[in-house]
Amino acid sequence: MAEFTLFIGNKCFSSWSLRPWVAMKHLKIPFEESFVRLRTPETAANLAKVSPTGLVPVLNHNGRIVWETLAILEYLADLYPEKKLWPADIEARALARSVATEMHSGFREVRYGWPMNLRRPKAYKALDADGEAQRARIESLWRQCREGYGKGGPFLFGHFTAADAMYAPIVTRFDTYGGELAPDIRAYVDVVLSTPAMRHWYAEAAKETWPEPGPHEQD
Repeated sequence: MAEFTLFIGNKCFSSWSLRPWVAMKHLKIPFEESFVRLRTPETAANLAKVSPTGLVPVLNHNGRIVWETLAILEYLADLYPEKKLWPADIEARALARSVATEMHSGFREVRYGWPMNLRRPKAYKALDADGEAQRARIESLWRQCREGYGKGGPFLFGHFTAADAMYAPIVTRFDTYGGELAPDIRAYVDVVLSTPAMRHWYAEAAKETWPEPGPHEQD
């Protein structure tokens, strides 16, 4: 039995599941994946068996249950300090935690206006005024991280951190709905999408046979 079991939902659209999954895969932290299909009559009962909140993701570490994405990432950072899930520099670390938490609690109009759907054909989709303001805020945060602390590598803080994991689903949305992106934003999106972990997630999402969400789902 694996030391870690990560409970996740459908790879096509479960954005919260993607975050700890991609972090663990990218950082080569071994785990067993356990799947709970979402949006079915049985979903609530199945989630109740593994999740104290009825939501995914949930990490089971030898019987110790950790829920909420940021809590899982913080737990992994404590267990594996050598993986550097947060930057070593205290100023960079403070910024990384700030932008990760802002992602956890914010950008509602972007998330709802551009729902994660990895089967949807790429096509520009306009956001409402609030969504466009939030999109601009995300881009400014990415630039702030890259310009201030990203010189050592292609990710927000040079090397891959929890901040990159938190924004990975937003990266998919920019790629699917964002149309032509500014060169620096396009470069960051492409870096995240080109990681073996993200390619693996996309490949498995493509194999899902369930109809929801449809490839042309708009909402």
